[in-house]
Amino acid sequence: MKNMSVIIEVFFLTALVACLLGGMWLILFDLGLNSKYRSAVMMALAVVGCAAVAFFIAHLISFYPTA
Repeated sequence: MKNMSVIIEVFFLTALVACLLGGMWLILFDLGLNSKYRSAVMMALAVVGCAAVAFFIAHLISFYPTA
């Protein structure tokens, strides 16, 4: 049961991170960032997203209650 709960929570947290990073993407390019930086911004946001999801997975596996 713990495994299924962790998978469901990781799914929801990943969706939350994706929405937040999508908002950051829109804010950066609406404020006038040139399109030549599009690939660099995409890579930076992907790294941040992967790090956040890895952090969530590590903490859910380590600290999720067993009962």
